[in-house]
Order: sequence, then structure tokens, then C-alpha cells
Amino acid sequence: MKLRVAVQMDPIERINIAGDSTFALMLEAQARGHELAVYTPDRLSQTGQQVHARVRPCEVRDVVGDHASLGEETRVDVASEIDVVLLRQDPPVDNLYVSTTYMLERVHPNTLVVNDPVQVRNSPEKIFVLDYAHLMPPTLVTRDKAEVAAFREEHKDIVVKPLFGHGGSAVFRLTSDDLNYGSLLDFFSTSFREPWMVQKFLPNVSKGDKRILMVDGEFAGAVNRVPAAGDLRSNMIRGGAAHTAELSSREREICETIGPELKRRGLIFVGFDVIDGFLTEINVTSPTGIRAVKRLGGPDAAAATWDAIERRASEARG
Repeated sequence: MKLRVAVQMDPIERINIAGDSTFALMLEAQARGHELAVYTPDRLSQTGQQVHARVRPCEVRDVVGDHASLGEETRVDVASEIDVVLLRQDPPVDNLYVSTTYMLERVHPNTLVVNDPVQVRNSPEKIFVLDYAHLMPPTLVTRDKAEVAAFREEHKDIVVKPLFGHGGSAVFRLTSDDLNYGSLLDFFSTSFREPWMVQKFLPNVSKGDKRILMVDGEFAGAVNRVPAAGDLRSNMIRGGAAHTAELSSREREICETIGPELKRRGLIFVGFDVIDGFLTEINVTSPTGIRAVKRLGGPDAAAATWDAIERRASEARG
């Protein structure tokens, strides 16, 4: 079954293919004979009930510096001319991002959008995870400085980050006697309109922050991301190093607990994060990790994702 696939993403010429999961998904789609096109979120439009995009045909190669060839831009009716849309631009989940989910909602599921745009919008990565508070470290979501102060008094050593932050940006650790505490909360108050996520600091983050991949509600690979010396953050774009990872019994429990809900919500490709056995985030917008897992000898999550997409697309056609 040949599919016409449009990838809503950041400009493809700017991506780092060594670790880019969108690129891994595109390579797999092309290997299966699917027809690829790309567009950036600003090229998606709606007239009445019709959603259209200005797309460019795309051929990809796993060659640094020569990884994509693009054809001439054409205007397509997404509902009638596209079978699958990969919703893969990176956060932040801002007004532009949310607006595209409303437009793509018009065509899904007859044109299969991965992940389901309604559920992407309704599953914010640091709020959806609170459905599983029993699997998490103590966590507070607030803009109220009095609430933060009480949480810090109870837990002493805390981490503060903006609720819609991404890629490890603006993640701070505050100890019980940190003199930067007041200044940091003032900075957050003026810099971020959203609430903040405050969590008890987990010292074993130095041993790694495990990214676990799920495809259609099933385990599809894992990588342990170890922070660089002197850094709190384990994100690979922040210098974290990728290591092979096996699942603990606790991590298997987390997979079994959240998997059915991911599947029910139509969140086909998801990555969630675990530190020292505690669930910290569920990433549904543009999760990464596919290439790192495969490079370290783990499962091919791109192949598993396309198996699921082809199955869902076939059901939609039927």
C-alpha cells in the first residue's frame, strides 16, 4: 500500500540527521515506497472546511550535508490528496502549533494524522503525566510563589522548569539554601506566562534519565541519557550521552500502566522519561530517540511506527 505522506516539520535543511527522529521516520517511509512531501507549519491553511498545504516533494538520504532533495512547491488539498500527515515540528507548543492541530483535526482520521492532533493538544507533556501521579516524584504545577515556598520547605531540594519548556531549556535546581531562589522565581514570573512545574530533585539523575519509546501503546526501545559533567540536564542536545538501557521491573510497570491510554488516545509514537524509577514527562509532540536506540543495538522504532501507521491507514480506508 503506497501512501502519500506529508511531514509537518521544521525546515528540513536545518535538522541534525544524526539524532533526528523525524528524519528516521522519513527514511523508513521512503524505504517502504511511500511518497514523501514536507511543509512547515506556516504553510498550512484553511478555507471554510477545506484544509490545504503548500508542500514540496522530498527525497531523503542518510548523508550529512546532503540529506534531502526538494521539488517545486505545490498546493494540495490535505483531505483528498494526502493519506498520512506526520505532525513533527518541534515545540514550543505555542499558538501556531495549537492552531495547526485545529486545522488538522478537520481531516483526521480519514487522512491519518500522527499523532492525533486533538490528543496532542489535549495531552500537554507536563500535565498529561499528572494522570499518573502515583508513578511520579512529588510534583507541583503553579505560578503561586507561596505554593513553591511551601513545596521547597517540605522537599528541600527542588527542580523548577516552565510548564511548556522543551529540550532542557530553563531547567533549574534550587537547594534549600540557594540564594538565587528569589531571583529565579522573579525571572520565571516575568519570562513565562504559563505555570511552572516544580518537582522534588532526584539525585540519581546523575546516573541517567531514561527515554522510553512507545509505539501504539507498546514498548519500542529505550536509551539512557547521562548528563554531561557539571550539568543537571540529560537531553542529548544539551550534551547528554546516550547509553544502552534495559527496562527495570518498575519501568515495565510504567509501560503497562500508560500504554493502553496512549493507544486509546491515538498517540502512536510517544517517548516518556524516567529518572530513578520515577516517571517525569510523557512526550507526545515530537519525541526523539529513534536513532540513538537503533545505533546502540536496540529495536527499530521507526519500522514499528510505520507498521502501526500502515495498519491504521488501512483501517481508515476500509
